[in-house]
Amino acid sequence: MDALAGLLEGPRARGAFMIRACFDPPWAVRVEDRAPLTVMLMVRGDAWVVPDTGERLRLRAGDLAIARGPDPYTCVDDPGTEPRAVILPGGECGYPDGRPLNGSMDLGVRTWGDRPDGAAVLLIGTYLVRGEIGGRLLDALPPLLSLTSEQWDCPLTPLLMAEVTRDEPGQEVVLDRLLDLLVIAALRSWFAGPSAEPPAWYRALGDPVAGRALRLLQADPAHPWTVASLAAGAGVSRAALARRFTELVGEPPMAYLTGWRLALAADRLRDTDDTLGAIARQVGYGSAFALSTAFKRVYGVSPQEYRAPTA
Repeated sequence: MDALAGLLEGPRARGAFMIRACFDPPWAVRVEDRAPLTVMLMVRGDAWVVPDTGERLRLRAGDLAIARGPDPYTCVDDPGTEPRAVILPGGECGYPDGRPLNGSMDLGVRTWGDRPDGAAVLLIGTYLVRGEIGGRLLDALPPLLSLTSEQWDCPLTPLLMAEVTRDEPGQEVVLDRLLDLLVIAALRSWFAGPSAEPPAWYRALGDPVAGRALRLLQADPAHPWTVASLAAGAGVSRAALARRFTELVGEPPMAYLTGWRLALAADRLRDTDDTLGAIARQVGYGSAFALSTAFKRVYGVSPQEYRAPTA
């Protein structure tokens, strides 16, 4: 598996929130849902995405934006327009004063706003749970990024427009997979562009010393690696490896290995029914207890709590 594939394999939506939003100006929607990742594809018209901190972003027809949570932002026709609605966790909607909207802006199946043929139309897909997006991928992204229609011609727009308003058996699964494809395709294009800021370990893969060591760790995380065995695999001394790896990756080899093992464990907790003992063996821990201790220290919750479904 190449490095980019490893980074992008994480998106796995499960019952993601997807909607076609249709507005006539003036309009503004405040987003406070704390979602880990939201994709906004401008189908018609234009809009602004205005974060509470950082630079605002202009979207025109064909442009795509990805917002990394949990910080709030506002989608608006003009930065001066006051919000008419607030999106809360779980897809709940209300007025800015706290009153519930009670479906007053519902326009049909997964369609919301003023009127179905509004001047501005956005396709919005939201991952509701952090576990559906790999932590390494989230850490690699800025709070807000965009791809213009000149940078990337989205091949999925017609299919998404056709599927988002369908009400067929299994439709949520279809939309989940389409959202995953949209995110992966968009981020692949973004990482290839000049504005991308990939993580240090990703850039270090091009180095003959640190890159070799990284590939060894990523290919076989369960191996009982030491700095000495890793240095031998990279063809350098322990001191040379430690110095070069830390300089380029930003942390020592064994610290990186710990983070990599725990990230893999987190994915397996979400994506499989494997026992904690089996996962521990798969990622290089000697026992379920050892994995549980390390996992809670880094993630702040036990593996069982992390695996438990979120209401």
